[in-house]
Amino acid sequence: MEKHRGFPGRMPSSDHQFTIRRANKEGATKIIARERFRDRRPVDRKADELFLWALWEHFGEEPFVRGNLDAGRLSWLFGREVVAAKEPFDPQDYDALLRIDLAKAKANFPQIFDDRAASPFEGDDDWD
Repeated sequence: MEKHRGFPGRMPSSDHQFTIRRANKEGATKIIARERFRDRRPVDRKADELFLWALWEHFGEEPFVRGNLDAGRLSWLFGREVVAAKEPFDPQDYDALLRIDLAKAKANFPQIFDDRAASPFEGDDDWD
């Protein structure tokens, strides 16, 4: 399992994790497309935004390996802002390639792509 060095481990001051520490002995957790409802808690919506921001800053438009990225957090974006980079796609493979669907990401999270936007992690040393 590839570990994405420098990628934030979780959302600061919360329990929302972005990465896992080690591979599951029974295999990778399956990535599924989870439906996002309008009545989700603001902290959950903020976690989606920060996770997508971190993906954008770390990988940009390039395909990336799932590696140690948290399957639960990826599932909230999968099928919309994050899509399979090549077929066939195995949702239970740590080596699966993903990419950001830039058009959908900009439509759903325009604040991330605003050139004037500052890092949401700026001034917060609590990345892990």
